[in-house]
Amino acid sequence: MTDISSTDVATPKAEEPTDSLQRPKRRQFVSRYKAPRLSAEEADRQGRVTLMAFRMLGGRDEAIAFLNTHDPVLDGRPLDLAVGSDTGLAAVEQAIAGRATGG
Repeated sequence: MTDISSTDVATPKAEEPTDSLQRPKRRQFVSRYKAPRLSAEEADRQGRVTLMAFRMLGGRDEAIAFLNTHDPVLDGRPLDLAVGSDTGLAAVEQAIAGRATGG
């Protein structure tokens, strides 16, 4: 008969590192955004001008091209002008309306 207590059983030792102890710890809840965020008013103006451009300029590609390209009449990038102030938004809205009607 074999005595169970005398058998050699491999048990993990307390000093042996486990896999979870070797992994580097990640910092949680770290903001990954480095650019400044838009205020509520700026986001509202951006949404308004983008929606208007999508609807009136013939689709996504035309709207994106217009909003992101320097416009000599407006003397700036339309999206930046519209987001920057109410006056800029009004000027860009007039430019979009003029392009949509062909004028």
